[in-house]
Amino acid sequence: MHKYDTLIQGGTVVDVIEGKLTEADIAVVDGTIVDIAPRLSASEASHVFDATGQYVLPGLVDMHTHVYWGSTYWGIEPDPVAARTGVTTWIDAGSSGAYSFAGFKEFIIQRSQSRIFPFLHISGIGLVGRTHESHFEDQLDVQSAVEIIQANRGLIRGLKVRMDRDSAGAAGLLGLQKAREVADQTGLPIMVHIGIAPPSLEDIVYLLRKGDILTHCFTGHTNRLVDATGKPLPVVKLMRDKGIILDIGHGTGSFSWSSADGLTKHDVIPDVISSDLHQLSRVGVVVDLPTTLGKCMSLGLSFIDCIRKATIVPAQLLGLHQDFGIGALTVGGPADIAVFEMAKKSTVYKDSFLTEREFSARLVHKLTLIRGKPISNTVERQPHPWTLADMAQVAGLSEDRC
Repeated sequence: MHKYDTLIQGGTVVDVIEGKLTEADIAVVDGTIVDIAPRLSASEASHVFDATGQYVLPGLVDMHTHVYWGSTYWGIEPDPVAARTGVTTWIDAGSSGAYSFAGFKEFIIQRSQSRIFPFLHISGIGLVGRTHESHFEDQLDVQSAVEIIQANRGLIRGLKVRMDRDSAGAAGLLGLQKAREVADQTGLPIMVHIGIAPPSLEDIVYLLRKGDILTHCFTGHTNRLVDATGKPLPVVKLMRDKGIILDIGHGTGSFSWSSADGLTKHDVIPDVISSDLHQLSRVGVVVDLPTTLGKCMSLGLSFIDCIRKATIVPAQLLGLHQDFGIGALTVGGPADIAVFEMAKKSTVYKDSFLTEREFSARLVHKLTLIRGKPISNTVERQPHPWTLADMAQVAGLSEDRC
């Protein structure tokens, strides 16, 4: 009878709470970390993973994803992607609304090995289509949204609304105003997507409160956070003063090197690094969260800071660390673990406008454990038929850049 189910041996453990690296082994029993210490005995473990020369991280927490596969335009299957990326906790950014949440919960959330915590879309239909979801007031159903949230406390972690020309249309700020009503009644944060105006960035920020999340902060579209010289706009200081969270949310069209350079060079550093992984972005310039982390390291953010912004920071912001221990490697905490090698290999990264940048290293995935177990479903389905057709939008992004 072995003392440990699994032993991860010889790796460099990333302590995201203290912000330090430690040479140690990690022992797992029944999905829980039971010891973190140097030179634990391999003979006492049923399974041993040799992580020599590799980094052992908390399972990644991707705060902007779309994982309602099969019933929405954007959704991917989380488990096969988790198996190759180290993402163990997926925050779904509004794929479901009040009218579609029950299906998302029963057929995806409860049947996935990955941990999934959704943001509920203010539009009752969620993201069943590509866009236009907030055009119609009768679908911006405040009462139903509040009822669904109250019935699913602990699972739903926020509200989602997209504020751009196509998603909002002539309704303008109405979707955000309705989301504000729900957030004020439930105490949950709002995640707001920005892109091509209208509405204006200033009008959007006016309706946000402390703890709300502005995603796509590196966008290169008309609601970008920098001016033509790369200097942060005055509204950025207002966001910081109000305590609004800045999230990258890379996505197919929401990461510009010029915006990223302008913000980071003026010490405006995003709070959270997320991928906005979906049907289009996984076959486009995003690929996955580790790739997005590599891009952020190329901007000059340190390795540990990048890992913190994709683990403990989002987990704490959404109460997942406090409630479940998610986002850090601690004795007694969940054995959600990712192992990566830092390959010293020149890598070309592209932004959403296909501008290239070369960096001297990249993260190479080696292992994902969720609750101490590897992912059982590792086969990714082919993209939906509309995915490759819509990749043509990438070539036209520059048309809407200004």
